[in-house]
Amino acid sequence: MDNKYKTIIITLPVNEQQMAKFDECAGCGRVFYVPQEDLTEELVAEASVIIGWAAPSMIRASEKLELLQLFSAGADAFVAPGILSENTVLCNATGAYGKAVAEHAFALTLMLMKKLYLYRDAQVTGSWTDFGPVTSPGGATVLIAGLGDIGLYYARLMKSMGAYVIGVKRRQYEKPEEVDELVLTGEIDKVLPRADIIMSVLPGTDETRHFYTKERFSLMKKSALFINCGRGNAVESEVLLSALRNGEIAAAAIDVAEQEPLPAESPLWSQENLIITPHVAGSYHLPDIMEGIVGIACENLRHWAGDRQYRNVVDKKSGYKK
Repeated sequence: MDNKYKTIIITLPVNEQQMAKFDECAGCGRVFYVPQEDLTEELVAEASVIIGWAAPSMIRASEKLELLQLFSAGADAFVAPGILSENTVLCNATGAYGKAVAEHAFALTLMLMKKLYLYRDAQVTGSWTDFGPVTSPGGATVLIAGLGDIGLYYARLMKSMGAYVIGVKRRQYEKPEEVDELVLTGEIDKVLPRADIIMSVLPGTDETRHFYTKERFSLMKKSALFINCGRGNAVESEVLLSALRNGEIAAAAIDVAEQEPLPAESPLWSQENLIITPHVAGSYHLPDIMEGIVGIACENLRHWAGDRQYRNVVDKKSGYKK
């Protein structure tokens, strides 16, 4: 079928300038801008291209869907059997989130190291309290689990402050200049005891679910700081809470939780040595993110209308970008 009869649905909250970019890239396809909350199964069933998000339950292995371009880096919700047809190419937005999420993680790191979260709590109660010694990135050993775009950006920030960076990657490849040492995921237990800071940006896969076990927290320094800006299910809430309460680590900061939204009755909220942000590191608060997503999506829309040589294609078996 000629592309001019095909339907392209864009669910991103784009402005007029960004709409004009999509209209230009779409070729002869029919472009519809539909807010995510207004999507219906009937609309999804007619789509040849979806850019943004559609509930996996709506897609139902549609044979019409040729390209699903996600707004997120994570693609775990779409790689389960029966969600996408073999004919559907799945692409993610890797590259759009590095700066925003890494800077958020970096800010959390400094808050933990300088105990700023304790001073904020003291301010709320009007308590003029000195919380004692702090630490510095300079000379610290930082372990980054998940060495994609976000992990590498965070590595650059930490190295600029004088940290020694250990990168953890699931596959062997040449060590990037952003890290001082590179190990495979299966070797992480050997390096955990050396880390002053553990920053996790692991994607959501079967292999990373509950990755940070009670045993792994016991390997960490009692002075270690744990930061999770990847997937909430990488660590069970009870395991993290136990590690914080029992002094297995000094403090933690999470932008993601095993259950989201985190229930108001969760004891994590009142844990003094834990900072919680509600999955906002990679939201659209920083304009660079949307511009990055639009850039990737427009490029792939051109490829759809032309050579089909897509960027950021996701392996449906592993859930990782190829």
